[in-house]
Amino acid sequence: EVQLVESGGGLVQAGGSLRLSCALSGFTFNNYAVGWFRQAPGKAREGISCVSDSDGSTFYSDSVKGRFTMSIDRVKNTAYLQMTGLKPEDTAVYYCAAGKRRWPIVVVTTGGQGMDYWGEGTLVTVSS
Repeated sequence: EVQLVESGGGLVQAGGSLRLSCALSGFTFNNYAVGWFRQAPGKAREGISCVSDSDGSTFYSDSVKGRFTMSIDRVKNTAYLQMTGLKPEDTAVYYCAAGKRRWPIVVVTTGGQGMDYWGEGTLVTVSS
């Protein structure tokens, strides 16, 4: 069974850090691009980052570039999102998703359209 399970969300003060995890089961990073997304109340889903399944490169949205870092651990079959310099506007439910042979720039700029599998999300709340 294919699953993505996010964890690591919580409440943090502005300027703080959190690390989210996305555990994959039923498939691996081979042939699947994996990305992070978020959705704030009343707003559309936003693409944050995506790692390519072909060359391992990562594309970030402008809103998080320089503050968030995505990484993957192929042994643990887990993706991570290290978030630093958090702001109240980063408050959202964060999701990870996987899509077979997707271009990271398209994944991020379209908010994850066409991704094949989604996790259920983890809530991040940043207080001011």
